[in-house]
Amino acid sequence: MRTASSTTDGSKPARATSGGMPISLNSPVTFPGPPPSEADVVVIGGGVIGVSTALFLARKGQRVALLEKGRIAGEQSSRNWGWIRQQGRDPDELPLMKEANGLWRALAADTNVDIGLTQGGVTYLAEDEAALERYAAWAPFAQDMEIDTRLLSAPETDALIPGTSKRYAGALYTASDMRAEPWLAVPALAGIAVREGAQIVENCAVRCLDMSGGQVSGVVTEKGRINAPEVVLAGGAWCALFLANHGAHLPQLSVRATVAATTPLPMVFEGGAADREIAFRARCDGGYTLAPGGFHELFVGPAAFRALPKFLNQLRADPFGTRFLPSAPKGYPDAWLTQRRWDGDMPGPFEAQRVLDPKPNAAKVTALKDEFARLFPNMPPFQIAHAWAGMIDTMPDLVPVVDRIAQVPGLTVGTGMSGHGFGIGPAIGRVLAALALGEATGHDLHRFRFERFGDGSEMQLGPAL
Repeated sequence: MRTASSTTDGSKPARATSGGMPISLNSPVTFPGPPPSEADVVVIGGGVIGVSTALFLARKGQRVALLEKGRIAGEQSSRNWGWIRQQGRDPDELPLMKEANGLWRALAADTNVDIGLTQGGVTYLAEDEAALERYAAWAPFAQDMEIDTRLLSAPETDALIPGTSKRYAGALYTASDMRAEPWLAVPALAGIAVREGAQIVENCAVRCLDMSGGQVSGVVTEKGRINAPEVVLAGGAWCALFLANHGAHLPQLSVRATVAATTPLPMVFEGGAADREIAFRARCDGGYTLAPGGFHELFVGPAAFRALPKFLNQLRADPFGTRFLPSAPKGYPDAWLTQRRWDGDMPGPFEAQRVLDPKPNAAKVTALKDEFARLFPNMPPFQIAHAWAGMIDTMPDLVPVVDRIAQVPGLTVGTGMSGHGFGIGPAIGRVLAALALGEATGHDLHRFRFERFGDGSEMQLGPAL
């Protein structure tokens, strides 16, 4: 079912456009600036986390300036699957994700854009009894949070998603999970933020923090300084590089994920579903978004070597889920020749690479088309309408950093969403706004602390799916 949408002035939302594509450097600039000379809080990064943070800061009456080096949602925030998923989350993320589910519904009603928000559910398809047992082991976490996740039998799975060539042993299904079109949703949130008082400036890279007496006093941008006592860093794949230039080291890496969209096809399932080989979800343009199940690619660079000890547990748990590539394209955060030291008087790496726009894995795109056609043999012939890729910022324990940085007073960081950022983004933004203002967040954030990478803590993978 489509969720209810309305606008604050009572008008009907504009319909979602068809053939939606991720935002790129060729997309028009919506927020040209100029930047202000001062603010109460500066937010670095115009993805879903940064935009949501700016929105909730504005709602608290703060003078907030959000600065984006390229385009709003130009990187992973418009390149993800579009799932708004409680199912399968790390248990420590579940309270935040449950909040985010409600926030998405409220925010969709605050914009005059149809973001494609649809409650279609999320389904994990079990190809054998072992997979079904793993799903059954996670289900109690949802029950504890009063989320409507349930195990389906084989006949129930066939009835939910009819016409598949595979006979699944069953499935894990959460009916209240949703989907939306990311390239519409995140700019729509930015529109709400601006209407509520936030100032957003695209094509304005923050080079570094401005420090006075060992404390943040603002930022230095390519267009000048902005005085501000608080800064929130929400720069996705670029955060580790930015932090290292200030002596704060974060074992964050980025992996390439390939995604494709089909031409319009009959509706077989309103939500998102995945098995070992493929993940798919319905789109507002009548097609399906497709992605490989559990596959991504890591460009090996200097940061990957430094972070390897922290990632060993993750590699042991999923030794074949990552394909390793010898080097990143020029200008990527962990490319071998990427600039790693600079100051505010010189251009840094963020001006050299306005938008990360990786090429998709062509072989995977072909494989996705073939696998989807095999899974639904009664589908009419179709083509891949678009294919793209994004760089997912990931952490050794697959949960984010959401914390104040003690060694850089005045800095709050939200990064490392590990492929989960779009769905959880509004709740993380609300929490980051509270942290920056010294307010209670309403959640236990101990698992997400920055210091866990330097205090001897073991990198423990939660029972997430």
